[in-house]
Amino acid sequence: MDTDVKTYKLKICLVGEEGVGKTSLVHRFVSGAFDESYIRTLGAVVSKKSVTLGSVRGRPVHVDMMILDIMGKRTFLQLFKDAYFNGAKGIIAVFDVTRKPSLRDLTLWVDGVRDSVGPVPAYALGNKVDLKERREVKDEDVREVLASYECPVLYTSAKTGENVEQAFQGLAKTIIESLVTE
Repeated sequence: MDTDVKTYKLKICLVGEEGVGKTSLVHRFVSGAFDESYIRTLGAVVSKKSVTLGSVRGRPVHVDMMILDIMGKRTFLQLFKDAYFNGAKGIIAVFDVTRKPSLRDLTLWVDGVRDSVGPVPAYALGNKVDLKERREVKDEDVREVLASYECPVLYTSAKTGENVEQAFQGLAKTIIESLVTE
């Protein structure tokens, strides 16, 4: 590897209600594939992926991402704070565009992580945009619920891959830019 390349190790928490597609998004990002079967996450599943982001402030950057796919049960949120959130540098908060309550509840997840680790960068992902005929969440709903969070919102599909790579790499780049103070 080129000696001018700066390497960062980032821990990212993927949070949101059960069934919004967190595991499928991670699987799509890490392996490039989609699996139709639903597998409930118990606790947290750790996935890793290394990416080269091009340059940040004129210097080539390589990122080793450790992605924690957190179980979508808010009843365990306090436990997660101690066990999983510690050391996180960013948040990918996922809601299902076919289930409006999953957007409303997203704020509890983002607040839970930030209460534990501070004001780290976050991206909100409206997943399952491939299910156009079942969509319940409107852009206005997203703006209203997430207005105070000042986080980018991307609409994704783990099934088709739409915006998945952009979401993870975009968050990584935002984190690196916040860490580089030169």
